[in-house]
Amino acid sequence: MIILTRIHGYGPNTPTTVTYNPSSTPHVLDIVITKDLVSQVYPTTCSALSSDHLHILFDTQCRSSFLSPPDRPFLRKADWLKFQACLEAGLTSNPDLRDEVAIDARVKELSCAITKALKDSAPKCRPRGDPRPPLLAHIQDEIRLKSRLRRRWQIRRDPALKAEVNRLQRSVTNQLNEWRKDQWSNTLESLDPDDKSLWKMTRRVMKIPTPSPPLVTPGELAFSDSEKFEDLANCLEARFQPVNDPSVPAVIEEVNEAMRAYSCARK
Repeated sequence: MIILTRIHGYGPNTPTTVTYNPSSTPHVLDIVITKDLVSQVYPTTCSALSSDHLHILFDTQCRSSFLSPPDRPFLRKADWLKFQACLEAGLTSNPDLRDEVAIDARVKELSCAITKALKDSAPKCRPRGDPRPPLLAHIQDEIRLKSRLRRRWQIRRDPALKAEVNRLQRSVTNQLNEWRKDQWSNTLESLDPDDKSLWKMTRRVMKIPTPSPPLVTPGELAFSDSEKFEDLANCLEARFQPVNDPSVPAVIEEVNEAMRAYSCARK
């Protein structure tokens, strides 16, 4: 911790970057500087995420808190460019953080902006009260342990850690496959012909999606959506071109005759 008059600087005691080059030295990239803040700041390094830059949590006493979204968003299909644009539009530029009240107001504003940006840029996932069962606790524990050991192996490059990570990966995969089989067996056993659940499941399983035919182009066949989009854009661009020089005299004379006849009829 660095103290200069009323300004305090806080940072983690361990490096926050994971270097894959053995000859390089890890660095601390995340710090926080406070001014006239009475509460103490406590940095915590999060090493359970799969990234070469460790995330840092800075905890302090605050009267406001971050809001939790009512529905859990599906972050894997989120549009992060749209999220960034929505977040920038919802935040005030260059805020005046002169005291703790202003910091609390800023935290509340940031929380509302993040919640709204997630709502606008990420599709909704299943709600928190969804009756579908979550993963078993011991499977979640093994996944967390595997992530921690993988992070430790990326720093130390210990072959024993790598072997343990591979063993946990195989164990988690096998347990997930068994858990999915059990869930599917329970679903099949719960079907009842009387309440039409058996017919609905049969129709959903046996329904064959309608295939999307390829688009025939002069050069080749376009199968994917991106190829079809490019071919349609090129076709429309080639067909709809601005006419700067009308070079058909017969058409020009016909238009002029039609205009003169229309003008005479108006008189």
